Amino acid sequence: MPKRRRKPKNTATSDVGGEDSVVLRETIPLQLRYYGDPVLRKRAEPVSEITDAERQFADQMLMTLAATGNGIGLAATQVGVLKRLIVVNIGEEDDEAYEPLVLFNPEILSSDGEIVAEEGCLSIPDVTADVKRPENIVVEGLDAHNEFVHIEADGLLARVLQHEIDHLNGILFIDRISGLKRRLLSDELQRLQRAERPS
Repeated sequence: MPKRRRKPKNTATSDVGGEDSVVLRETIPLQLRYYGDPVLRKRAEPVSEITDAERQFADQMLMTLAATGNGIGLAATQVGVLKRLIVVNIGEEDDEAYEPLVLFNPEILSSDGEIVAEEGCLSIPDVTADVKRPENIVVEGLDAHNEFVHIEADGLLARVLQHEIDHLNGILFIDRISGLKRRLLSDELQRLQRAERPS
Protein backbone atom coordinates (compact mmCIF):
# COMPACT_ATOMS: atom_id res chain seq x y z
CA MET A 1 0.00 0.00 0.00
CA PRO A 2 1.57 3.31 -1.02
CA LYS A 3 1.89 6.46 1.05
CA ARG A 4 2.71 9.15 -1.45
CA ARG A 5 4.36 11.66 0.86
CA ARG A 6 7.13 9.26 1.77
CA LYS A 7 10.55 10.06 0.30
CA PRO A 8 12.28 7.47 -1.90
CA LYS A 9 15.15 5.42 -0.59
CA ASN A 10 18.06 4.20 -2.67
CA THR A 11 19.19 1.34 -0.43
CA ALA A 12 17.73 -0.66 2.40
CA THR A 13 19.02 -2.81 5.20
CA SER A 14 17.17 -4.84 7.76
CA ASP A 15 17.95 -6.67 10.97
CA VAL A 16 14.78 -8.75 11.15
CA GLY A 17 16.91 -11.89 11.20
CA GLY A 18 19.10 -10.74 14.07
CA GLU A 19 22.90 -10.71 14.01
CA ASP A 20 23.11 -13.21 11.17
CA SER A 21 20.66 -11.36 8.95
CA VAL A 22 21.70 -10.74 5.37
CA VAL A 23 22.35 -7.06 4.61
CA LEU A 24 20.59 -6.45 1.33
CA ARG A 25 22.39 -3.41 -0.07
CA GLU A 26 23.19 -4.87 -3.49
CA THR A 27 20.28 -7.29 -3.91
CA ILE A 28 17.95 -6.61 -6.81
CA PRO A 29 14.40 -5.92 -5.58
CA LEU A 30 11.87 -8.68 -5.97
CA GLN A 31 9.59 -8.33 -8.98
CA LEU A 32 6.22 -6.77 -8.13
CA ARG A 33 3.11 -8.33 -9.61
CA TYR A 34 0.48 -6.03 -11.08
CA TYR A 35 -3.27 -5.91 -11.54
CA GLY A 36 -4.35 -8.66 -13.90
CA ASP A 37 -1.74 -11.14 -12.68
CA PRO A 38 -3.66 -14.25 -11.50
CA VAL A 39 -1.41 -14.69 -8.44
CA LEU A 40 -2.97 -11.59 -6.87
CA ARG A 41 -6.30 -13.44 -6.71
CA LYS A 42 -4.97 -16.54 -5.00
CA ARG A 43 -5.05 -17.32 -1.29
CA ALA A 44 -1.64 -17.61 0.37
CA GLU A 45 -0.68 -20.64 2.44
CA PRO A 46 0.43 -20.49 6.10
CA VAL A 47 4.16 -20.57 6.79
CA SER A 48 4.73 -23.79 8.73
CA GLU A 49 8.26 -23.01 9.91
CA ILE A 50 10.18 -19.74 10.07
CA THR A 51 13.60 -20.74 8.81
CA ASP A 52 16.64 -18.68 7.82
CA ALA A 53 15.33 -18.80 4.27
CA GLU A 54 12.00 -17.32 5.39
CA ARG A 55 13.83 -14.58 7.29
CA GLN A 56 15.94 -13.76 4.27
CA PHE A 57 12.79 -13.59 2.14
CA ALA A 58 11.29 -11.17 4.69
CA ASP A 59 14.46 -9.06 4.40
CA GLN A 60 14.10 -9.06 0.62
CA MET A 61 10.50 -7.93 0.94
CA LEU A 62 11.48 -5.05 3.21
CA MET A 63 14.18 -4.02 0.76
CA THR A 64 11.71 -4.24 -2.12
CA LEU A 65 9.23 -2.13 -0.17
CA ALA A 66 11.88 0.53 0.46
CA ALA A 67 12.94 0.48 -3.19
CA THR A 68 9.43 1.46 -4.31
CA GLY A 69 9.99 4.89 -2.76
CA ASN A 70 6.38 5.33 -1.69
CA GLY A 71 5.30 1.94 -0.34
CA ILE A 72 4.39 1.33 3.29
CA GLY A 73 3.17 -2.26 3.10
CA LEU A 74 3.80 -5.35 1.00
CA ALA A 75 2.35 -8.86 0.98
CA ALA A 76 4.20 -11.92 -0.30
CA THR A 77 1.54 -12.47 -2.97
CA GLN A 78 2.52 -9.11 -4.49
CA VAL A 79 5.90 -10.59 -5.38
CA GLY A 80 4.34 -13.82 -6.61
CA VAL A 81 4.93 -15.95 -3.51
CA LEU A 82 1.88 -17.63 -1.98
CA LYS A 83 3.00 -17.45 1.65
CA ARG A 84 1.18 -15.72 4.49
CA LEU A 85 3.76 -13.02 5.12
CA ILE A 86 3.44 -9.24 5.17
CA VAL A 87 5.89 -6.44 5.86
CA VAL A 88 4.92 -2.93 6.97
CA ASN A 89 7.01 0.19 7.32
CA ILE A 90 4.96 3.32 7.90
CA GLY A 91 7.82 5.30 9.40
CA GLU A 92 6.23 8.08 11.43
CA GLU A 93 2.55 8.79 11.89
CA ASP A 94 1.05 11.40 14.23
CA ASP A 95 4.51 12.08 15.73
CA GLU A 96 4.96 8.41 16.61
CA ALA A 97 7.82 6.41 15.06
CA TYR A 98 7.15 2.84 14.01
CA GLU A 99 9.77 0.15 13.48
CA PRO A 100 9.49 -2.00 10.33
CA LEU A 101 7.12 -4.88 10.99
CA VAL A 102 7.44 -8.44 9.69
CA LEU A 103 4.42 -10.64 10.34
CA PHE A 104 4.06 -14.30 9.42
CA ASN A 105 0.57 -15.86 9.40
CA PRO A 106 -1.20 -12.64 10.44
CA GLU A 107 -4.80 -12.92 11.53
CA ILE A 108 -7.35 -10.25 12.38
CA LEU A 109 -9.03 -11.35 15.61
CA SER A 110 -11.44 -8.48 16.10
CA SER A 111 -12.40 -5.11 14.70
CA ASP A 112 -14.69 -2.22 15.53
CA GLY A 113 -15.57 1.26 14.39
CA GLU A 114 -15.66 2.47 10.83
CA ILE A 115 -13.61 4.98 8.88
CA VAL A 116 -13.19 5.97 5.24
CA ALA A 117 -9.79 6.92 3.84
CA GLU A 118 -7.99 6.96 0.51
CA GLU A 119 -6.03 3.87 -0.45
CA GLY A 120 -3.73 2.91 -3.26
CA CYS A 121 -1.71 -0.19 -4.00
CA LEU A 122 1.75 -0.92 -5.36
CA SER A 123 0.16 -3.62 -7.52
CA ILE A 124 -2.38 -1.16 -8.95
CA PRO A 125 -0.19 1.88 -9.65
CA ASP A 126 -1.70 5.36 -10.03
CA VAL A 127 -5.16 4.23 -8.92
CA THR A 128 -6.66 5.41 -5.63
CA ALA A 129 -10.10 5.29 -4.06
CA ASP A 130 -11.79 5.95 -0.73
CA VAL A 131 -12.23 2.67 1.13
CA LYS A 132 -14.37 2.02 4.20
CA ARG A 133 -12.72 -0.20 6.81
CA PRO A 134 -12.91 -0.89 10.54
CA GLU A 135 -11.13 1.83 12.50
CA ASN A 136 -9.63 -0.40 15.21
CA ILE A 137 -8.35 -3.96 14.87
CA VAL A 138 -6.54 -6.63 16.86
CA VAL A 139 -4.02 -8.70 14.88
CA GLU A 140 -1.89 -11.65 15.91
CA GLY A 141 0.91 -13.48 14.15
CA LEU A 142 4.58 -14.43 14.41
CA ASP A 143 7.62 -12.21 13.92
CA ALA A 144 10.84 -13.15 12.14
CA HIS A 145 12.20 -14.69 15.35
CA ASN A 146 9.16 -17.00 15.64
CA GLU A 147 7.88 -14.93 18.56
CA PHE A 148 4.16 -14.39 19.11
CA VAL A 149 3.00 -10.85 18.23
CA HIS A 150 -0.20 -9.19 19.45
CA ILE A 151 -1.04 -5.81 17.88
CA GLU A 152 -3.86 -3.45 18.80
CA ALA A 153 -3.90 -0.99 15.92
CA ASP A 154 -5.79 2.06 14.81
CA GLY A 155 -5.19 4.83 12.29
CA LEU A 156 -2.82 4.20 9.40
CA LEU A 157 -1.31 1.06 10.92
CA ALA A 158 -4.73 -0.58 11.17
CA ARG A 159 -5.52 0.32 7.57
CA VAL A 160 -2.22 -0.98 6.21
CA LEU A 161 -2.51 -4.25 8.13
CA GLN A 162 -6.02 -4.81 6.78
CA HIS A 163 -4.94 -3.95 3.24
CA GLU A 164 -1.98 -6.35 3.30
CA ILE A 165 -3.89 -9.19 4.98
CA ASP A 166 -6.53 -8.78 2.27
CA HIS A 167 -3.79 -9.45 -0.28
CA LEU A 168 -3.06 -12.78 1.41
CA ASN A 169 -6.69 -13.72 0.80
CA GLY A 170 -6.70 -12.66 -2.85
CA ILE A 171 -8.63 -9.46 -2.13
CA LEU A 172 -7.70 -6.08 -3.62
CA PHE A 173 -8.75 -2.70 -2.27
CA ILE A 174 -10.88 -2.10 -5.37
CA ASP A 175 -13.02 -5.05 -4.27
CA ARG A 176 -14.06 -2.98 -1.25
CA ILE A 177 -15.47 -0.04 -3.19
CA SER A 178 -18.87 0.28 -4.80
CA GLY A 179 -19.67 -1.00 -8.27
CA LEU A 180 -20.15 2.58 -9.43
CA LYS A 181 -16.69 3.57 -8.24
CA ARG A 182 -15.18 0.52 -9.95
CA ARG A 183 -16.90 1.45 -13.20
CA LEU A 184 -15.40 4.93 -12.95
CA LEU A 185 -11.98 3.30 -12.65
CA SER A 186 -12.60 0.72 -15.36
CA ASP A 187 -10.62 2.46 -18.13
CA GLU A 188 -7.57 2.79 -15.91
CA LEU A 189 -7.86 -0.81 -14.69
CA GLN A 190 -8.16 -2.10 -18.24
CA ARG A 191 -5.07 -0.11 -19.20
CA LEU A 192 -3.15 -1.75 -16.36
CA GLN A 193 -4.29 -5.21 -17.47
CA ARG A 194 -3.07 -4.54 -21.01
CA ALA A 195 0.29 -3.12 -19.91
CA GLU A 196 3.35 -5.20 -20.58
CA ARG A 197 5.27 -5.97 -17.41
CA PRO A 198 8.59 -7.71 -16.78
CA SER A 199 8.09 -11.46 -16.32
